[in-house]
Amino acid sequence: MADGLFAFVAGEASGDLLAAPVLGALRARDPQARFAGIAGERMIAQGCEAWWHVRELSVRGYAEVISELPRLLRLRALLRERVLRERPRAFVGVDAPDFNLRLETQLREAGVPTVHYVGPSIWAWRRGRIETIRRAADRVLLIFPFEQSIYDRAGVAATYVGHPLASQIPLAADARAARARIGIDGDPLVAALPGSRRAEVEHIAPVFFGAFVQIARGHPRARFVVPAANAYLRERLEALLAAAPDAVPQTTLVDGRSHDCLEAADGVLVASGTATLEVALYKKPMVIVYRMPRLSWWIMRRMGYLPWVGLPNILANESLVPELLQNDATPQAIAETLLRQLDDTARCAQLRERFAVMHESLRRDTPALAAEAILATARR
Repeated sequence: MADGLFAFVAGEASGDLLAAPVLGALRARDPQARFAGIAGERMIAQGCEAWWHVRELSVRGYAEVISELPRLLRLRALLRERVLRERPRAFVGVDAPDFNLRLETQLREAGVPTVHYVGPSIWAWRRGRIETIRRAADRVLLIFPFEQSIYDRAGVAATYVGHPLASQIPLAADARAARARIGIDGDPLVAALPGSRRAEVEHIAPVFFGAFVQIARGHPRARFVVPAANAYLRERLEALLAAAPDAVPQTTLVDGRSHDCLEAADGVLVASGTATLEVALYKKPMVIVYRMPRLSWWIMRRMGYLPWVGLPNILANESLVPELLQNDATPQAIAETLLRQLDDTARCAQLRERFAVMHESLRRDTPALAAEAILATARR
């Protein structure tokens, strides 16, 4: 067994964000700890050796995965061989269940302790996956409180560790200070987060830009800010802005700094995913949007169990914020839906109260709880 080594695999940018603080918490408890695997920039900054970069796994949608499947299977086989050769104290798969669970099963059968961080969404779709999880993971780390009873009933060892974003994001936002930091003001100021992967941006950013045009026609003082997750996506966003059929008014692209943009905004257009929770934690009115290739959408519709895709609605167990999906996500509909919320001050106040309760329920010392669970699994 490699002395002090923990192997991690993050499947995309959100996994990198989740894993990085855990590496620091592990090192605080075990100064000899070392980390390696598939990592993003935040994990690398924490000292993780990147055998491969996280962008190697950042593939979206069922149709898109099919074309990438041979490459992904080769990568997973190479990774399995390296982990078995290195024999880490524990393997931690961070989200990316389609990639990680099969790998975890093989490693566990070979005697490597396995932890899966972020319980796969068996409550939303693919409920039969619980047996796969049982075989794959010695312990599952859960980020939503309602999941604990689901895993307990299934007899799968699991620990609720809270959601790290709930501790990173302040309970009370300061929009004025955030606007000063990014140097953008507007009435209203609308932030748009079209996703962290190229395919998402290609399908969602154009309808967001179209919504900007619609909003600006009735609100000439409106301003729009779009954070780009990385330099490559900024280039794509610039190209999509330039190719828009109508001039997109007063739009500023920002490198990173998505939290500053959310804190500064009056309202937000956001692609379904973790970013929807970030918007809720900043207590902002939002419209959740998702568009994808037709085949992927057809497959996803037939796998779903919940009536919602956005995390605020799933956590609230009701339609707390509007969702516009696929053909319903037109620029006109998106603009009108957001403006209706911004014009309803009583509804905005109610949303802030609901989001504050949600925020408190998710606040834990997540890195410390996750690190302790990983160490306990490694020792056992």
